[in-house]
Amino acid sequence: MENINSQSAEHHAVTIWEINRDRLTAMQHKLSDTPKLLSVAAGRTTCSIFKVPQTLIDINGKSYQPHIVSVGPFHHGQPHLEMIQEHKWRFLRQLLNRTQAKGMVLEDYLRAVQPLEVRARECYSVTIPYTTDEFIEMMVLDGCFIIELFRKIGGLVEVEDYDPLITMSWIVSFFLRDLVRLENQIPYFVLDCLFQLTKTPESPTLATLALGFFNLALQRPDTVLEKYSNVKAKHLLDLLRTSFLPSDLEHSTKPDNRPPPHVIHSISKLRRSGIKLKPWEAESFLVVNFKHGVIHMPTIAIDDFMCAFLLNAVAFEQCHSGCLKIVTTYATLLDCLINTSKDVELLCDWNIIENYLGTDAEVATFFNNMGKDVTFDIDVCYLARLFDNVNRHYHSGWHVQLASFKYTYFNTPWSLISAMAALLLLILTVAQTLYTVLSYVNR
Repeated sequence: MENINSQSAEHHAVTIWEINRDRLTAMQHKLSDTPKLLSVAAGRTTCSIFKVPQTLIDINGKSYQPHIVSVGPFHHGQPHLEMIQEHKWRFLRQLLNRTQAKGMVLEDYLRAVQPLEVRARECYSVTIPYTTDEFIEMMVLDGCFIIELFRKIGGLVEVEDYDPLITMSWIVSFFLRDLVRLENQIPYFVLDCLFQLTKTPESPTLATLALGFFNLALQRPDTVLEKYSNVKAKHLLDLLRTSFLPSDLEHSTKPDNRPPPHVIHSISKLRRSGIKLKPWEAESFLVVNFKHGVIHMPTIAIDDFMCAFLLNAVAFEQCHSGCLKIVTTYATLLDCLINTSKDVELLCDWNIIENYLGTDAEVATFFNNMGKDVTFDIDVCYLARLFDNVNRHYHSGWHVQLASFKYTYFNTPWSLISAMAALLLLILTVAQTLYTVLSYVNR
């Protein structure tokens, strides 16, 4: 019996756990570390250049990554961008050759940007691993390349004969898209610093040059661009986005005495309730309203550039803490209106959308994907009143039933003919019945 108790005690022996000193030291080191992949400064309004959330990348693929030119640190040194990286030095050499006459040399550019280093680093959501010298060189090289590109495209400086970056149209089209990608930006104040160093007295503003460059794809009137000639943006993407934001868009909210609005139905359903869409003239495609059962929307051309701009503008609004979700709201509106390729076909027929992207199904997929995994406050968005009014109209009384009846029986010539034939048959049947009854009474 004693032997059994002894064995039982051995089986229940308590092991005393001891702290692993190496593990403890490692934990203490981590306590003093600061986040690098999403820096603490990323939540500040001064941070404006972000790594796009993986959820959006999973949906929209490589729409956020540069294809031929890197700008800033996020994609610097990637092999597939090396071709244009070599030409950046050629553009910088040409700029230096012009400014040396004014006594400006490369050292002056580096010294001008150096005081901006700390502020520029805080604009990025990720801790930048480059040294001070590497970071300043990158800012100067990339900034001067962009400014020279704008000047060459704008005809302000001489272009070398057969310069491939200017004469090859496919390269220019990729420049347009790459320079609006959120991950591919440098702070606007760095660009402006370099621009002020190198401008001539008769030069237009940096904003005018930049918007003129992007107008190769957008084809907006000069009178619209002139309104934004002195805008100070956070970067080029923000500059272009700002140029689409008329001031009166940012103050539209739902009436306080109404319940919270909801997103609206597709255009196919709205159409059956008598709601129509009509194009109208406006300076920006964001100017949308709803009056007397009609949604008025400016025509928007959907092509590769517009897709890149919309996706990256939405990503910027999702990441930046002080940014109004204007483009996000517009993207949600189109995501609501479009469920299938049939909806896109209707919007194209009504001149709301000009499709230069591909099939109607591809456009539908684009807008449906753009509306996924994005957030905004529908109560205070700039289209809150529109969402509310459209839903109230959709669920209101007799005119919805009338519109549904008209859509069902008078939507096509064949349905109209069928309805008229049925009505004629009914009239003849009633007339025959009435004739029979009168004949019987007259007897």
